[in-house]
Amino acid sequence: MRCKHAYLVINPRAGQDLTKLTDVIAVFSAAGWKTDNALVEYGGHATKLAAKAAAQGYDLIIAHGGDGTLNEVVNGVMKTKGHSSIVGLLPGGTANQWAHEIGVPPDPVQAALTLVNSDAREIDIGHIEVQALTFPDVTHHQEQGKKVQTAHPYVRDHFLLTAGLGIDAAVISHTSKSLKQHIGRVAFDIAAAKELPEQHAFAVEIGVGDKQKNSHQVWHGEALQLVLGNTRRYADVVELTPDAYIDDGVLDLCVIAAGSPLSAVQQAASLLLRRKPDNSTTEYVRNAHISITVPASIQLQVDGSAVDLTDYLSEAAHEALKQAGDTTQVMVTYRIDNLSHALPVAIPCTYDNTLFRAALHDGRKQDTVQQPEEKSAPQQTDKRIDVFFDHMPALLENERKVTVVGVAPNPEKTHTYIVAGTRQKQSTGEIKPAAICVSDETIIIKRTGETCSSSQVKELQQGELIMVEGSESKRGVIRAKRMII
Repeated sequence: MRCKHAYLVINPRAGQDLTKLTDVIAVFSAAGWKTDNALVEYGGHATKLAAKAAAQGYDLIIAHGGDGTLNEVVNGVMKTKGHSSIVGLLPGGTANQWAHEIGVPPDPVQAALTLVNSDAREIDIGHIEVQALTFPDVTHHQEQGKKVQTAHPYVRDHFLLTAGLGIDAAVISHTSKSLKQHIGRVAFDIAAAKELPEQHAFAVEIGVGDKQKNSHQVWHGEALQLVLGNTRRYADVVELTPDAYIDDGVLDLCVIAAGSPLSAVQQAASLLLRRKPDNSTTEYVRNAHISITVPASIQLQVDGSAVDLTDYLSEAAHEALKQAGDTTQVMVTYRIDNLSHALPVAIPCTYDNTLFRAALHDGRKQDTVQQPEEKSAPQQTDKRIDVFFDHMPALLENERKVTVVGVAPNPEKTHTYIVAGTRQKQSTGEIKPAAICVSDETIIIKRTGETCSSSQVKELQQGELIMVEGSESKRGVIRAKRMII
């Protein structure tokens, strides 16, 4: 992926392994990227950092954390007028749904290699706002407009993955963050066991249409859960919106209706156990513009993070809601719009295109690992062993023994590869990162004494030991002159 300046937004509270940060920076440096970084210090900080980076014109803004951190980065970029920044990810959270959707490995170094070997592709983004509040006393009814819309610049009003109203948001809002850092998904299960007996069906009205005057109702009744999907996975396991595409210009809404009291309990249990609910009580709506009216007491989650309704309200609307007291008697209407092709994101070149209705249009092969085989210089068979031994002393003298972590091609430079690895400094025993740049000018020698082309390095496996000769930068980048593999 073509990139000159990258900005890494790191959430140390997400639980990822920050000890590999220098290895990650080495990989980016080997790709020719200049990378700046900043630590997230409080909730909403990632949004501010991403907005600032987008305004400064960074080519790529990378979220290093979970889906919540990614959502904040997306919101920061989306709120920046005239932005052109690409959003990328190094997963480090609990669910890492987006990483699993597009095939980004969990290991930070492997993920960095995958990010280097990615394409920038434009995707749809969901946008949420409060359209109206309706109070029991009709004289306090507030129509769409500035009276109810948010004045908070860093609210999560954009989503990349999913948004939900109902059980999931209640569970998320009551999940201990510290417990989640220590035991992962089990923290959600503990919260779910406590919240399930408290959950009940709620009244819902659903409409579609680009404007309020043109919208029309398509469903009403009682539901346990509403899930808006821009992607397919839910809780990283169940596909509640299996027909969703991330570039089709519409959002997919899954309504899990209440049914009988017994079926309601079964549906809720299925959802919390990450199983697909019964289709007999599941409804689907697909549209670019959807309105949902529910009691103000029903909680909302956006990309796996709980959101407070009051964050979407002006001060006057907030005060009116506070004065109403019983929020179960106040109805809130959310407007959710699909923003078509609104954000460029980094998609691995090896991705199978499942979430995209449209294919790549730049003429390149999607899997750039399969580069044309370059021809090595012809060698006489009886001279191969001599070549091997001629270069062996120089390699041993420089003590560049590297243990391979992973390999990725650099799609912007034909026949160029990056080998990420580690090496031990002999004088201190310190383990240092190494990112080896391999080109068609690199002399590569197999242990059998044969020379080979640079494309052979893509066959290297994690844990293999190689020897390298070449200049090394302060970042641990080695420009390989000769290698033994």
